[in-house]
Formats: sequence, C-alpha cells, structure tokens
Amino acid sequence: MTRVQLVHLAHARSGDKGDTANVGLIAYDSAHFDLLREQVTPEAVKAHFGAMVSGPVERFELPNLGALNFLLHGALGGGGTMSLMNDAQGKVFSTALLRMEVDVADDIAAAVAGRGRVPAGWSPKDGGTS
Repeated sequence: MTRVQLVHLAHARSGDKGDTANVGLIAYDSAHFDLLREQVTPEAVKAHFGAMVSGPVERFELPNLGALNFLLHGALGGGGTMSLMNDAQGKVFSTALLRMEVDVADDIAAAVAGRGRVPAGWSPKDGGTS
C-alpha cells in the first residue's frame, strides 16, 4: 500500500453558502470512485481540516458522476459578508482537500502518478511527498 494525495485520483471544486463551504470531489477514473467513497468519509475530511471546520461535515454521493459532495459547516467564520478571513467564500477548500492522503494499492499509485497539479519530484515511492 502507498499513501497518495487525492490530487492524483480526483479533481475538486468549492464554493460557499453562508458559513458553509461546499466541496465537490470528482474521480478522474470511475474505477476509483469506490476507493474514494471508502476512505474520504465525513470523519476523515473533518480530521483533515481540523480546527478550520467548527461544525459537522456532511457527505452526499453522486455515483453516476463518480463524485462526492461535502458540506463543511462552520468553515467560513460567519461567511463572506461577516468574516475577516482571507477566503470567506471557501474557494481554496477544494485545493486543501486534494492534499488529503489516502491509501491505495501500489499499482494504482504508479498508474495515477503525475495526474493533477503536484509538486516537482513527486514519486509514489515516497508516499506522495515532494
């Protein structure tokens, strides 16, 4: 098994509504959707973001799109009109989620190496770090 960042398996988009960030995670390959469903749980996402998300994390599955949608409640310091945060609209939460690491079989890690935007020198042998 190898740990890889989600950026090698999926792409993501994010936005906001009030104090809730919305993050969609879309598998590059539908064959990896079950892997994402198993490992990118609401609990794992909440742990990944830590104190940045003060409320619960909800997950909605869109298997026909190979996607998961997350609502991160209490993530925006009150929202765009109330917060002094740099990203009160939640636009960078997608990039932050793509840095989350998951365990994959070595052959999957080798097959997905280089997908997405990753640091120079990334190798599946070093667990996804640069």
